Amino acid sequence: MPSYTAPVEDMMFLFDKLRNNKNYNELEKYKEVSSDLVKDILQEAAKINQNLILPLAKAGDENPAVLENGVVRTPPGYKEAYKKYIEDGWTSLSCDPKYGGQGMPKTVSAFFDEMLSSASLSFKLYSELSIGAYNCINHHASDELKNKYLPKIVEGKWSGTMCLTEPVCGTDLGLLKTKAEKQNDGTYKISGQKIFITSGDHDLTENIIHLVIARATDSPVGTKGISLFLVPKFVVNQDGSVGPRNGISTGSIESKMGIKGSATCVLNFDEATGYMIGKKDKGLNAMFTMMNLERIVVGIQGLGISEIAYQNSLAYAKERKQGKTNKTKSANGADFIIEHADIRRSLLNMKSIIEGERALCFWLSQQTEVSLNHHDEKVRQEASDFVSLMTPVVKSLFTDLGMEITNDAMQIHGGYGYTKDQGIEQLYRDNRITPIYEGTNSVQAADLVFRKLSNKNGDIINKYIDLIKTETDLDNEKIKPFIKEFKYYLNILIKFSQWIKEKTKTDKDDVSAAANDYLKTLGFVSVAYAWIKVLDVSFKDYNENKNFYDDKINTAKFYFDKVLPRAEQHYKSAISGSSSIMNFKFN
Repeated sequence: MPSYTAPVEDMMFLFDKLRNNKNYNELEKYKEVSSDLVKDILQEAAKINQNLILPLAKAGDENPAVLENGVVRTPPGYKEAYKKYIEDGWTSLSCDPKYGGQGMPKTVSAFFDEMLSSASLSFKLYSELSIGAYNCINHHASDELKNKYLPKIVEGKWSGTMCLTEPVCGTDLGLLKTKAEKQNDGTYKISGQKIFITSGDHDLTENIIHLVIARATDSPVGTKGISLFLVPKFVVNQDGSVGPRNGISTGSIESKMGIKGSATCVLNFDEATGYMIGKKDKGLNAMFTMMNLERIVVGIQGLGISEIAYQNSLAYAKERKQGKTNKTKSANGADFIIEHADIRRSLLNMKSIIEGERALCFWLSQQTEVSLNHHDEKVRQEASDFVSLMTPVVKSLFTDLGMEITNDAMQIHGGYGYTKDQGIEQLYRDNRITPIYEGTNSVQAADLVFRKLSNKNGDIINKYIDLIKTETDLDNEKIKPFIKEFKYYLNILIKFSQWIKEKTKTDKDDVSAAANDYLKTLGFVSVAYAWIKVLDVSFKDYNENKNFYDDKINTAKFYFDKVLPRAEQHYKSAISGSSSIMNFKFN
């Protein structure tokens, strides 16, 4: 079984030193969230993840969730762990105190999401969608529904799901067949089948609250006729108690490559009672509140799995002997593999990406809070646009690089990485879903280039680039070599963005073919931007903690030397166009 130590020191560094965001610091609701409080939370989070949840990863992989006589049973140990998990209040961390939450900002809850992803992604998924459902209900449902359902979801006694996909449609939701028939009492009868529903059924909570998209019988076809409904597994009585079983049954659970402890279900809705959330035929707008936040969390899943893969690779490289280096330290026998240049390159590649991603995610968490809570509407909108721009980047880049990192981790472990003994191959398998669900990474890339670079509020990518230029205009002599290098790649991003805008008008196949490359270029430059913010602090506060900041500076240097150049490679590949792709004749 892999070992894991939560990176609390690095997380606290970000919270303490990278809070220099004027708009974020103006949020009144978080004025009392002190460094000491956050440190206490993260240390307790580390304990439960390292001691209680980490062992569940192997248990869930070896004893997957099963469907028996219509009942989904979770793996051994899950029930006991979940009971402790909700007793300690972890489901309520970022929720509104009005409904029993602790009211912590996403700058804190994102750290917890990462830890939980490292410890056991399968276990995490049973509560993760509950927070998404909470956010969606909180933003779009009536006060009656909020007051009836949110306290139990926040407490963790009830869980939530997101029911979109059907056998006839994956991403193309306009094709859905699930129908909703209005009743005289204002409720709806929901009928249809949903597939690939994460945590769609289980034995951890006393009720499951499904958020289901469906088409009312008098609504138009296509995406314009989709509404959103709250459909509980058990009907909730007027007094808030759990009533009779609703018209929902589990048809099967998927046999999967990874995340085997998580029950991925086929759900059948047979005239199940549902309650409309938001406006009729505007269901996708409401659902995207849940989906967009979930996409960021999926990116954090990739980050969390990358972290545990790196930690175990580093430990193994320090204890495994194999071959001799050019500067061997062994008189006879072999050197530790961490002395080999290629192994060191792999480890630094992991480390520089992980720490840069974590810093970028912290910045994005700040922007998310500003978009939701700032008193100035203009400031809120700008932050919302930045979150919208970076959501597909974080979702896709972090999960794609998670595949690279878990693959390299297996390679460092050699044959032991391929066997189940070390648990490294499970990290690869568990992460493999992250580039697929919540919209495949190619869908994210298309969304980025066709919808996110500009919108009704203007040229968002140029606003983002202007922000980067302002925040990287630094005087410190020691950081100037990094700034010079950064500006070179920022100019590539500027040229690439202009190319995308021009090609959108003339040849959309060129844009489609370049979409993944553009997302990667924007991603690698954005991670570099986060590293510049880290370097600024590292040079200024160097004497406070020389060892820590030396590590940061040298890790950043590797990123700028060895990882950031990929941005240019993607640019050069993309601007070659799509003719060799679209004109090719497959036999």
